[in-house]
Amino acid sequence: MAGTRLDPIDRMILAELQADGRMTNVELAKRVGISAPPCLRRVRTLEEAGFIKGYHAKVDARELGFEVQVFAMVGLQSQAEADLSKFEQRCREWPLVRECHMLNGEVDFILKCVAPDLSTFQSFLTEQLTAAENVASVKTSLVIRGAKDQPGVPFDVLEERLARKA
Repeated sequence: MAGTRLDPIDRMILAELQADGRMTNVELAKRVGISAPPCLRRVRTLEEAGFIKGYHAKVDARELGFEVQVFAMVGLQSQAEADLSKFEQRCREWPLVRECHMLNGEVDFILKCVAPDLSTFQSFLTEQLTAAENVASVKTSLVIRGAKDQPGVPFDVLEERLARKA
């Protein structure tokens, strides 16, 4: 299990940074119960090892004028690895696509898209997504409202699991 490569302090550092990535190293060290220099070394090691992928501000899409959020379920004609990779690369190039996940089951990919208005999304849908090479079908669902949007992982569940294994 990947979480076992980290000691409890590393996991506390990750949990604290996930909750507030803007805190100072001094505050982080205080919260996890170590001094600032080793805390900073641990953070740098976690970054270098790929446990910390970056630091981001969580912006309010609607406040910025992105009123439309849509999930698009995409079926491809071919699921050959080269075709899957080509579609994933295309998704990375489309600004309205904010997330792209390959699934098993009836659809091949689910895309999370944002747009300032419905006509902008409709143009993207008809001119780019459905027109893209290898796309066989697209079903969309417009988000009415969100009940939860919590990035990251639930560290308390990880800690409980590790405690049971100990």
